[in-house]
Amino acid sequence: MPQRLHLVFGGELVDPAKTVFKDTDAIDIVGMFPDYASAHEAWKAAAHRTVDDAHMRYFISHIHRMHEDADDDAENEA
Repeated sequence: MPQRLHLVFGGELVDPAKTVFKDTDAIDIVGMFPDYASAHEAWKAAAHRTVDDAHMRYFISHIHRMHEDADDDAENEA
């Protein structure tokens, strides 16, 4: 079974209606997780810590999809 890595990260946004970080050097990297369930738990904990700040947002990035896309691109080039 292939790994399904997920990255949880977040930080302060310029505008709560957009996904542009105010300071990319200050992005909080929560961690890399082996599955969505554990990534979701980490995301909930991080989001809960900052619930009172409308400009703070946390995200789950599906790293395994990036890897699958790269594999598809390599196959298409061959």
